[in-house]
Amino acid sequence: MKLMMAAPSPFVRKVRVLVREAGMTDQVEEVEILVSPSAAPDDLLAANPLGKIPALVREYGPTLYDSRVICRFLNDRAKAAFYPEARLWEVLTLEATADGIMDAAILMVYETRFREEGQRSQPWVDAQWAKVDRALSALESRWISHLAGSVDMGQIALGCALGYLDFRHADRNWREGRPQLAAWFAEFESRDSMQATRPAA
Repeated sequence: MKLMMAAPSPFVRKVRVLVREAGMTDQVEEVEILVSPSAAPDDLLAANPLGKIPALVREYGPTLYDSRVICRFLNDRAKAAFYPEARLWEVLTLEATADGIMDAAILMVYETRFREEGQRSQPWVDAQWAKVDRALSALESRWISHLAGSVDMGQIALGCALGYLDFRHADRNWREGRPQLAAWFAEFESRDSMQATRPAA
């Protein structure tokens, strides 16, 4: 299998971390590509008509895309337990929360990198950060007990989301007022899978 990817993407990182946690590095070849919100290479468009990463090209069957689809597929293929049935809905909700943080944080980057200066909207950027801020506060107040459990896909997604905030929005200081979440991430990001997939500055 080939994973079409760009290392800075937190959605790509989710898949790469799962691959390592599930012991599948010998089954998934990582193929780095250049992609932007307005352009995608032909090979990516052939694999995913949306022109988005990650995309998992399989030898048999159509290409899979969207990080949640790919992660569920790889979890099943590895017969892993990153989506435990006993707390499946909590794991999926935590993953969706983390994905929402990533979405908003990426849109903030796009606004400043890919829009002309005169077209940029600071209120819109602030509204995206407000989504991130609310989600982080909810994680601090309501999800810490879940994060203490065995590693699951919700935790992997959250680790990648927080890592992306450090990578692209370090000046926002997401840790302020969230000591439990900060402590959890300090431990989680030390995992080999997280260190191996940390994007370059």
